Amino acid sequence: MELLARRLLRVIITLWAIGTAVFFATRLTGNPIDFLMADGIDATSRKVMIAYWGLDKPYAEQYWRFWVALAHGEFGLGLSERRPVVAIMSERVWQSVSLLLCSVIFTIAVGIPAGILSAIWRASSRGTALLLVAFLGYAIPNFVLAISLILIFSFTLHWLPSSGSGSAVHYIMPTIALSAYFVAALVRYTRNAMLDVLSQDYMRTARAKGMSERMVIFKHGLGNALIPVITILGLQVTTLVSGAVVIETVFAWNGVGDLLVSATLQRDYPVLQFGVMAVATGVILINILVDMAYAAIDPRMRIAGLRG
Repeated sequence: MELLARRLLRVIITLWAIGTAVFFATRLTGNPIDFLMADGIDATSRKVMIAYWGLDKPYAEQYWRFWVALAHGEFGLGLSERRPVVAIMSERVWQSVSLLLCSVIFTIAVGIPAGILSAIWRASSRGTALLLVAFLGYAIPNFVLAISLILIFSFTLHWLPSSGSGSAVHYIMPTIALSAYFVAALVRYTRNAMLDVLSQDYMRTARAKGMSERMVIFKHGLGNALIPVITILGLQVTTLVSGAVVIETVFAWNGVGDLLVSATLQRDYPVLQFGVMAVATGVILINILVDMAYAAIDPRMRIAGLRG
């Protein structure tokens, strides 16, 4: 119970810090009325609109109202669309979540097997080739890879659509562009973990008992190697969220990332504030789930957590 209380307190402090940062950062960029209203608006109409949205109040009062509204579940209206922020966000959430799920599945499905193979083939040219591909995944920024994929597969070969999110085919290039860096990282971490496990005494004992190499690797090796890999994977999942903002913008993906970019450019305070808080909450929940998965695999983490 004490451990749960400490973790809950950390979550509350983290969300408060993020909410405070985004509140003041948005207001330091200028008045959104100057962007949302038509050119040539008279001073009287401008004052009326500023008062209507409560932007004429002191920052301290706006800050207090912001947290009181959040506590009551009132997230306000989007300045540009004049609709509830929750409704605007709910229309975009699944697009982002589905892209992230595809990216995570692709990262695991490619990264872990490739890492295992590169460890097994460490002394051959095949293992070297896998590491070379991993280094390329590290070196190429995701937006450069995204643009390259569009130029090759959309504009040159005409195989894949360059923008939108209306069908399964639309997921191919954004998933690859978003996952490439994380696949490369997972290949390296899995390879290093497997190399460490393969040299252990219990692996040699299992081989001496006559077990097949495949059984030795998957039954005795992979389970122990996955403990550090899951930690890295959890960190990657949280980083995927920030990377998705760039990828959604490049591919005109109708998701939360694209919405946050638009809200930033238009200085749409309510949408930006709620969006950042929602993303932060999601990242925190993912970290908690990763900790739980880590503890489930390694009992020593449960004991350490109870003692800490």
